[in-house]
Amino acid sequence: WENGENHLIFNFLPGTRPDYSTVLDVNTDRAIIAGAGFDSWTYRTEFDVSVPVYSAALEEYRWPEQPVDRTVLLVAAQLNLFPRQFRILQELTYDYPNELLLLQRCPTTTAKVDELADLVAGGQQSDEAHRPPAGSTEDVRCSFPHGNEHEYPALLTTGTFCLVARGVRLGQPALLEAMAAGCIPVVMADNYVLPFADRLDWELLAVRLHETNLHTIVPVLRAISAERVAEMQAQIRSVYRRYFASLDRIVLTVLEQLNDRIFPHRSRTYLHWNVGPEAGVTQNPLFLPLIAPKAQGFTAVILTYDRLESLYILIQKLATVPSLQKMLVVWNNQRKAPPHPSLFPKIGKPLKIIQTAANRLSNRFYPYEEIETEAILTIDDDIVMLTADELDFGYEVWREYPDRIVGFPSRTHVWDNATGRWRYESEWTNQISMVLTGAAFHHKYWSYLYTHAMPGNIKEWVDEHMNCEDIAMNFLVSNVTNKPPIKVAPRKKFKCPECTNNEMLSADLNHMTERTACINRFAEIYGTMPLRTVEFRADPVLFKDNFPEKLKRFNDIGSL
Repeated sequence: WENGENHLIFNFLPGTRPDYSTVLDVNTDRAIIAGAGFDSWTYRTEFDVSVPVYSAALEEYRWPEQPVDRTVLLVAAQLNLFPRQFRILQELTYDYPNELLLLQRCPTTTAKVDELADLVAGGQQSDEAHRPPAGSTEDVRCSFPHGNEHEYPALLTTGTFCLVARGVRLGQPALLEAMAAGCIPVVMADNYVLPFADRLDWELLAVRLHETNLHTIVPVLRAISAERVAEMQAQIRSVYRRYFASLDRIVLTVLEQLNDRIFPHRSRTYLHWNVGPEAGVTQNPLFLPLIAPKAQGFTAVILTYDRLESLYILIQKLATVPSLQKMLVVWNNQRKAPPHPSLFPKIGKPLKIIQTAANRLSNRFYPYEEIETEAILTIDDDIVMLTADELDFGYEVWREYPDRIVGFPSRTHVWDNATGRWRYESEWTNQISMVLTGAAFHHKYWSYLYTHAMPGNIKEWVDEHMNCEDIAMNFLVSNVTNKPPIKVAPRKKFKCPECTNNEMLSADLNHMTERTACINRFAEIYGTMPLRTVEFRADPVLFKDNFPEKLKRFNDIGSL
């Protein structure tokens, strides 16, 4: 036994009468508990494993394999609800008769249920009162208030959402039964640790509601869009099949989670656990439901040719940004090898140098396998004026708008009545329609689209003319999303003080003319003007407030 070290104890049905404790009533010492019905007070994070309360109905009942028509918004089929919960649901049934199906015991089965309860009180073994008789795969429950009979668990397939509420046990088999039926669980147990909560993102497949807010349940569920419901239903099907479909799957999932803890260098990522291989549940990569993406940090992709002094300054500045995860230096000079890694600044962040095969501006948008984060900061080697606070704030803004280009240098396009064509405009105005990718965040999904699915011959034209790759990216994103980019912070001047003017591409006298030609060429290829204009800029909340700097999260936002 050795005080329980290296022992794993499974507890699928926690607690006994009368208190139904959420922990085992024995001395488990240092043993790992894979238990059902953990609460936040008894669960030892990253030590214990939370598993579902198992239901025999999962194996006894033949669940429909194809999606079914769901005619009811919410099904409340639990028979062990507390009286106060049941009274509130009764009132809601009168208010929303077509959207809430409330089930109770049928009068003809009450005597049998009482008999079973007496057996339990007498110490004899019995299933929970709402379980069907031996050898049966279904039981019958009656609706409130009309008393119509419904077969359980088949009726769960009629509901879009299924209530999973606290009973005498914190965890309920109704959770797995709802998931098996493809019904979105509405979990109403405040301190309940959901199964495999350390790995599974339950916000993708369930709705959590505070117990005190039961009276608001129907309006809350009504507000969830049809697209969101479809995403959650697809996620439930994927997660249930992978982790919950049988006792074998549940046990293997416990062992997989323990394996990740024991060998963290080989542990599976958030995406591995939460995004299944089925094409039907592939999530839109541009934004996660409900909330901004979890903070993975960003990868800085620095496009450089031969400006080592400004490159080294930029690397040192980027290394001070808390949210930076990694830097990639894309060396675009084929005539000269990049410096040895030992000559680069000594920093505390991973740095990888990539030698490209050809000098192309599109190399900054290639989806390199070294990019492991969703957020990419594309930045030129001469953009050394941005502060750590500006970059960190820019990343926080991108987390709120991950489908947009979010960055610092902004431009706009205007219609020239004299020429009857679009014109590229770099003057400071109230409106913007482009954010230049010399210092901007974007989702790595756009790098894949730019590289592999750019309309027409835009990518080849950009590589040939060595200009307008940033305009091409703005066209691509706005065409897909129908949304404008987001300008961050007030800074408008981005000339490199350490660089001579003849080194900067923007110093070319023909530069503005060429970029105007780019806009018109791209608009012809798209057959429309996809760029969207906006009068908007994101600044920190306390940016200009007369407030102690030590209380501000972003102090050094820079100047114009």
